[in-house]
Amino acid sequence: MTDDIALPTQPLATTHLLRRKRTSAVFAPDGETRAVIAAALGLLDLPAFRMEGQVSPEGKHDLALTGRITARVVQPCSVTLAPVETRIDEPVLRRYLADFQIPEGSEVEIDEDDTTDPLTDTIDLAAVAIEALTLALPLYPRAPGADLGEAVFAPPGAEPLRDTDLRPFAGLAALVGKTGPKTDE
Repeated sequence: MTDDIALPTQPLATTHLLRRKRTSAVFAPDGETRAVIAAALGLLDLPAFRMEGQVSPEGKHDLALTGRITARVVQPCSVTLAPVETRIDEPVLRRYLADFQIPEGSEVEIDEDDTTDPLTDTIDLAAVAIEALTLALPLYPRAPGADLGEAVFAPPGAEPLRDTDLRPFAGLAALVGKTGPKTDE
């Protein structure tokens, strides 16, 4: 993600949410805002992007944001740089805890639960949606028919090594099959 691009925000105040049953949460950026997000994420285009969900109290002091992001993204192919369109439809879950403690010290255990955050005065719906989109993007998108092929390198006058040359036991099964298993009789 590019740091010099100002991403959109959509703060939702949390103070009144703890007293309600459920609050709708929607982030649906317009075309100009989608273009800013696309530029920040290194996308060629972001024709559609939306997060819909709800914020609900969990217990007396905590909140949960549940929902879905849907998007159409266009990325450069990792092999040919041709545009590759991908549809994304992913669930979103975030828990905001009033007693959340950030671990301190030189040796910190990393918790596998990356859905938990401290409860603050606001929840930034745009930040949650953009983070979820970033995590859902294909790492190496490929255009149909794009193939890496085989890279062959060698110094001048030397025979290049190929992938098959680096498998010393590949012919062993065929060799055993020709001679047959050895038995002691």
